[in-house]
Amino acid sequence: MATSNIDQQDTMASVNDSIIEEEENEESSMTLVEHLEELRWRIFKSLIAITVAAIVAFIFRIQIMRFLTLPLPKTADTLTKGQLVVTGVGEGFTIYLKLAFAVGFVIALPVILYQTWAFISPGLYEREKKNAVPFIIAGIVLFIAGIALGFVVLQYPVQWLINFASDSFVPLITADNYFTFVAFFLLAFGIAFEIPLVLTFLAQLGLVSSQVLRRKRPIAYVGMWIAATFVTPGADPYSPIILGIAMTFLYELTIVFIRITKH
Repeated sequence: MATSNIDQQDTMASVNDSIIEEEENEESSMTLVEHLEELRWRIFKSLIAITVAAIVAFIFRIQIMRFLTLPLPKTADTLTKGQLVVTGVGEGFTIYLKLAFAVGFVIALPVILYQTWAFISPGLYEREKKNAVPFIIAGIVLFIAGIALGFVVLQYPVQWLINFASDSFVPLITADNYFTFVAFFLLAFGIAFEIPLVLTFLAQLGLVSSQVLRRKRPIAYVGMWIAATFVTPGADPYSPIILGIAMTFLYELTIVFIRITKH
């Protein structure tokens, strides 16, 4: 008799939870037009944040450029004494503009993620909202950490590639070529550092588990080290080693994250 009462209480509790979730969805339900209007304003606010941050970055463009060119060796070009080269009348202005918007996007990333969260949060259950906020914060921290490590490592592929054929050629490093290289290199590190977030999210969906990750550890290690070799654009030995070590550490950190979040 006591067992049946407990079962009835569990059933009533699950029914109440379902009713609460349905009420949350009904309260947050919007028409298609209202969704599009909300999306428009969220995108507009994100663009405003990027523009404001880009204007600030453009004001400090000289300092930003000097900082980003620190990995460039002074012997990169015997003709220009290590300075970057532009090949068009307006290319200098265009480079500064691209640089300002790229830096502005990184600065405005918290605002962009918040606007994304504010748009999708009305359609989430309460338990999903509690998990989403730590995911967003962790994503920002990991991405910035990846970019920071990438910038520290950047000097090795830059110096190796420039000095590789310096005896046969006189390198003229254009600003567009250099900053494109830097952008892809830092982006590779930033994306690689999102591995724990992606795998933890898949674990929340039930697609992977900490047991599976431990069992597949040898295969994952081989795949990550091969990926580290191809993702880093330089041919120096340091970049893939550092990225491979970082990805290995993040893989192990993911197993810990999953075990914590699944309980």
